[in-house]
Amino acid sequence: MDERMVAVVERDGTRDEVAVEEPLEIRVDGAALTVTMRTPGQDEELALGFLYGEGLIDGPRPAGLTEDLANNVVEVSGPLLRDPGERRFYTTSSCGVCGKGSLEEVAVYAPPLGPGPVVDRDVLAGLPDRLRQPTFERTGGLHATGLFTADGELVLVREDVGRHNAMDKVIGRALVDGRVPLSSHVLCVSGRLSFELVQKAAVAGAPILVGVGAPTSLAIELAADRGLTLAGFARRGHVNVYTGAERVALG
Repeated sequence: MDERMVAVVERDGTRDEVAVEEPLEIRVDGAALTVTMRTPGQDEELALGFLYGEGLIDGPRPAGLTEDLANNVVEVSGPLLRDPGERRFYTTSSCGVCGKGSLEEVAVYAPPLGPGPVVDRDVLAGLPDRLRQPTFERTGGLHATGLFTADGELVLVREDVGRHNAMDKVIGRALVDGRVPLSSHVLCVSGRLSFELVQKAAVAGAPILVGVGAPTSLAIELAADRGLTLAGFARRGHVNVYTGAERVALG
């Protein structure tokens, strides 16, 4: 675990550990693109995953932290595949780029998904229990995204104060490792299932997305439109399947 993710504070006369939240500016060829509130660590992965999810890059690029603003700036090599236009704005750790998308726009960067694996329902229900969240256990303040095989084996996991950042870090790492598109994998998130998380999963080619919490109506609509299996309330051995039930087998 990266110790930059945790800060020690005073609480009720004792020391307590809390999750760190700091701004990160993403630049491409020296030009500022966006600022997001995130937990430090794997910043290069976050930047690459974000750019890929926005349809701005189609593969890994050189990326690294600069000396600016106490290493809160990550520089990515361009060029971008297209002009980001109105996407140059501030995002928060809670919502990401809220309200920016439409089903038609996502469809440009996320073609309908292929068949993908068929996964036992019991495996889907148990994925949250297999998420390793060491920083959450210390602070109680982070979300997590895990990348799994169809058999439920954890490939990698990332934590962040923002649920969308955790997803970007996983996709960015998978991009560097040559795993994208994630056509044979399953993504699992520790919180609710938003439109944006479904968008990121679809663009990365992941056929199945599972969450501990509830999906939103637009998340379900987008998942159905892209042919993605969306499952929520995965806890205590149960899971609700909202779309793409053909990929879920009775275990």
